[in-house]
Order: sequence, then structure tokens, then C-alpha cells
Amino acid sequence: MPKAMVIRAPGTNCDAELCRGFAQAGAQVELVHVEALIREPSRLDSADLLGIPGGFSYGDDIASGRIFAMKVRERLYAPLREALLRGAPMMAPCNGFQVVVQVGLLPGPDAGDAWPTGEPPAQSLALCDNVGGRFLDRWVAVEVEPSTVCVWTRGLFDQIPEEFRKDVAMLPVAHGEGRLVGSGPGAMAALTASGRVALRYGEPVNGSEDEVAGVCDASGRLFGLMPHPERYLEWTRHPYWTRLPAEVLKGPTPGARMFQNAVEAVSRAWSIA
Repeated sequence: MPKAMVIRAPGTNCDAELCRGFAQAGAQVELVHVEALIREPSRLDSADLLGIPGGFSYGDDIASGRIFAMKVRERLYAPLREALLRGAPMMAPCNGFQVVVQVGLLPGPDAGDAWPTGEPPAQSLALCDNVGGRFLDRWVAVEVEPSTVCVWTRGLFDQIPEEFRKDVAMLPVAHGEGRLVGSGPGAMAALTASGRVALRYGEPVNGSEDEVAGVCDASGRLFGLMPHPERYLEWTRHPYWTRLPAEVLKGPTPGARMFQNAVEAVSRAWSIA
């Protein structure tokens, strides 16, 4: 059974949901405090999957995810790099996304380039205040980018009949700093061309460049996004699930499917090895 490790910090509040997503997909889950990993980083060696949950780590003092990110960047980059090199899929929703972009883990090196062995990569993405300056807490339409290499979003809506995809292709958001911007003109287009844009909003949400909601690294295994798939593990979480037909409700939700995709990717790698 694959082992998933969810890394929490003071103030994270979606760690239980992230653990449940991995567990429902067939993984054994361990919830670990970031300070425990800093004291004993070798614990990461046994993780087949990783998660950094959403919430308000360290109260989002200074900026969203900043303190959590600096702890990870300074003390845990090397073991996380090794986990990614051995192929461990990693999901970082919402506050987790804010953390990994500040660490420099996303969007990561170009395909064929190596992860730096010393200092982490320089930050090249940022999650800024939403357009309008308001905290958003609602369900939004999302679309999988057709050219993405992301393993988490593979075939995400394929099992949903075409006439119901618009109703099903939704995820909840809850953030105040979710506007994704690149390091300069053309940065987001370059990520799209390399397959690292994984998910887009199907409607204007927070002002993100090109309506990008989530990106992955060049391997497709490290996935960060502002929406919360871990809050959409059961159909009863959908805002109008009672109006969805039985043929839709008998399959997994899009949120659950993401975790299944990652666990299946690990299992396939084991079978090949």
C-alpha cells in the first residue's frame, strides 16, 4: 500500500480533508508537523505521496504561506527534492500552493533540466491579492488544460457524460491571495507550452493570468492549485448534488479522482519497477 505524508503547520485547517483524500484512494496516511520533519527529515524517505494542505499556516502573518514556505525552503528543500526525484506525487492546494511557489518548487526546472542541488530555485510565480481585494469562498467552474502533463488531472472528467460536465466540473475556492502571476510577460504562455499549466478557471475568479488555477512541474507529479479538491470527495458536497443523475453519482467526484490518479501513478511505477 502506498504511503502518503501530509505536512501540516500551525494554522493549516484542511489537513484532515487532504488525509481523507489520500486514504479513500487507497494510501496509508501519516500526518506530520513541519517542525517534526525539520528535526528528522529522513522521515520523508518513506513517503510515496506528499501533501501540503490549505488553511492559514502561521496565521498567514507577513503574507499567505510565507513563514511555512521559508521553513521548508531553508530546512526541507533537499529531502523534498529527493522525494520528487524518486517520483513521489505531491499535491499542494490553496495555502499549500502559496507555500510551494515561494519555496521555488513550482513551476520547477524545465523538462530535461536538473533540480538544483544547493539553493532552491528562485521564485518565479506569485499568488497575490485577489482582484477586488476580497476573500472568495464559493464554487467555481474549472477546466483541465488539454496539453498538460499533470498526472493528477488526467482524464478528470472523461467518465462524466458530456451533457453533465458543466455541472460537475466545479471546485470550491476559499482564498484572499489567489491571483496567480508570472515573473514577466510570456511566462504563463511558456508554462502552457511546456504542459505545466494544469487547470484553468472556467470563468473570471480572482484575476489570475490567463485564468490559470493550477500548475504542475515538468514531471506532472508536483501539482499546486488554488481550488480545494479535497473538499469535493463526496457528491453530497456539490452545491446541487440532488439534481445530478444517478449515472454521475455512481462514479468518483473530480476531487476524489485526482487522488486516485496519483495513487494509481505510484502503483504503476511499482509494477514497472
